[in-house]
Amino acid sequence: MQAITNITVRIVQKYLPDALILAIGLTFITFALGVFLASQTPMQMIDYWGKGFSKLFTFAMQMALVLLTGYTLALSPVVKRVLDRITDLPKTPRQALMLTALVSFIGCYFSWAFGLVIGAILAKEMGRKVPGLHFPLVVAAAYGGEIIRGPSSSIPLVVATPGNFMEKTIGHLIPVTETLYSSWNLGLSVAMMFALVMLYGTLSVHKNEVVEFHVEEKPQAVTAKPISEMPFSERIEHRRWVNLALAIMPGAYLINNFATFSFNLNLNLVILIFLFLSLVLHRNPAEFLAAIKDAVVACRGILLQFPLYAGIAGMMGSSGLVAIISHWFTEISTPATFPIMTFLSAGLVNIAIPSGGGQWAIQGPIMIEAARAIGADLPQTVMAFAWGDGWTNQIQPFWALPLLGVAGLSARDIMGYCIVWLVLSGVMIGGTFTLLTLF
Repeated sequence: MQAITNITVRIVQKYLPDALILAIGLTFITFALGVFLASQTPMQMIDYWGKGFSKLFTFAMQMALVLLTGYTLALSPVVKRVLDRITDLPKTPRQALMLTALVSFIGCYFSWAFGLVIGAILAKEMGRKVPGLHFPLVVAAAYGGEIIRGPSSSIPLVVATPGNFMEKTIGHLIPVTETLYSSWNLGLSVAMMFALVMLYGTLSVHKNEVVEFHVEEKPQAVTAKPISEMPFSERIEHRRWVNLALAIMPGAYLINNFATFSFNLNLNLVILIFLFLSLVLHRNPAEFLAAIKDAVVACRGILLQFPLYAGIAGMMGSSGLVAIISHWFTEISTPATFPIMTFLSAGLVNIAIPSGGGQWAIQGPIMIEAARAIGADLPQTVMAFAWGDGWTNQIQPFWALPLLGVAGLSARDIMGYCIVWLVLSGVMIGGTFTLLTLF
């Protein structure tokens, strides 16, 4: 495993360009496939791209706010002390890698957005505290947990929701007890957690190649004046009650929401939770705004690249490329092989349409119709699609952008390690769906 990792890391570091270049390259590859494979005119493909470009504006803003508020929370004095205690636990780089992978996986299980932010911040703190730790490797360990399909996984939640757009196609609702909380999926989830932790427990870097976290030298802060000497405009910026007054709004909303509705985390709730805790744990507006200033830099990758991928998704869906790729897999499938073929096709399409909900809206009806036609198991088909959607995220920088923004790394720094996890996890997930059809 170590030898394979060394090879993939060298290849990726030598040939993989920046995530923005990948998005641009994928844009033109999709454009060419639409023209030559789907028989669309160049102007039609440009039109599909333009119409799709704005479809992720809301989602991009949500992701930027998740990262902004989560990072700001992590910079609060209380959370810093908690992270200090956690990062005091590992005594060796190996222990730091395993603990980071475990915390990230658990966080992503409950909410992928929460897990990504917490994993990235923990990785950064591990890099600060643990001597001899290869920083790109611990960031890759933090990203590995994103593969898990937990309670916030949109696809199985959609097919369990009354009135969803797939209800008539499927013919009935598919409860989460048959998908997310089926015994086989829970078993697979536990096995994946164990495999991720053990994988990063076995990987290492030669001491001559270790890249430790670089602590940037910040200008020495100017000593603040006593509050009594500040004018009113500055005094109000250093009063704790201002933060607490604003925190009443998100706090009251969250209490009412969780008291009235089921405990179902989504992006908007995660943002409100992070905002509420940030306001409460920062001592005053001045401190809060200073943390936000540091956090803004981490959002730069999201703001441009998410719309680029929305344009790619627009071309994929409107040109018929998704249908063409899906039919390739369904034509060679049987009831026994259909779940694993669904897993592979979802993984392939996910590279161009990394948003799970968007991909399900385009590709899901095709796969469900095919599953019904050949008599394949529908709950397994749904979960195979969900796992495939998460599987190739390990080689798709789209979801790594928030984590890379916090860590200050590029995709090439971690993708060599992610490829190894992609192969191992693919064998485990594919093997599970193969065994399910046999028993």
